[in-house]
Amino acid sequence: MSGEAQTGRKVRPAAHALTERGRAKVNLTLRVVGRRADGYHDLESLVAFADCADRLTLTPGPELTLATTGPTAQACGELVDNLVLKAARLLAERVPDLKAGAFTLEKMLPVAAGIGGGSADAAAALRLLARLNGLALDDQRLAEVALLTGADVPVCLLSQACDMTGVGEGLLPLNLPKLPCVLVNPNVPVATKDVFAALGLRNGELLVGVTDVIKSPRWPGDGASVADWIATLSRVGNDLEAPARRIEPVIGDVLSALGESDGTKLARMSGSGATCFALFASAADAQAAAKQIAAEHATWWVHAGELS
Repeated sequence: MSGEAQTGRKVRPAAHALTERGRAKVNLTLRVVGRRADGYHDLESLVAFADCADRLTLTPGPELTLATTGPTAQACGELVDNLVLKAARLLAERVPDLKAGAFTLEKMLPVAAGIGGGSADAAAALRLLARLNGLALDDQRLAEVALLTGADVPVCLLSQACDMTGVGEGLLPLNLPKLPCVLVNPNVPVATKDVFAALGLRNGELLVGVTDVIKSPRWPGDGASVADWIATLSRVGNDLEAPARRIEPVIGDVLSALGESDGTKLARMSGSGATCFALFASAADAQAAAKQIAAEHATWWVHAGELS
């Protein structure tokens, strides 16, 4: 299976094309437990998924290719390094005679934004390849490739609310109610590696002690209300928020805009930034807040919807 990348060309899906959505990932909480001896960071994060997404289409064929379209396509960079192609190539190394073809990515989500757009796209590619090749989603080869592709790809492969631990391999699905939310990105990319570097942990250094782990909150059970979840979420923050704000102070402006909106129950940064979110008691409050923020900050990306 060979591969090439194309950009700027609109590709019309064939009748037998397969399509998946790469939903935006939102870190409702993010604790950095520490940095392992190998340099990777151990995390604990409650991850939810939004109702905004990229769209990935696979048209079966003899050549592995990728073309992009959509409002944020130009920010994707060199497509030869795109995670969609990386995931497909890694899976081809593990599945004999893997059937693939031409991918078309309609890029709607901001790039380098802390909401896992690239990871969600790679996960969508794996789901498409699984459908095309008759692989079960719990096939161990998919899980292995997902983690090799990126730390957020395993949870994006499930695309459902999870308690995520380790370097992304530990996943505990959760029953999360639909949380009305507003997502805001100031259209400023933030490199994840820069944020972790600013955190300043040495190899083998712990950030969270045993006492912190013991006091870690238990997530609400099945049937818990939105209010119950927001109350619990308010007890755990995002350890990457402070270093990300030092790198890009505009994140503070976004958090202020969200926090000052009528009806905001909780405002926080997602992942390594710069996207931030606010939770609301009702969809009407979320829609009103998004409308006001978009009017006051015309260059920002703003989305009102639900997390689940």
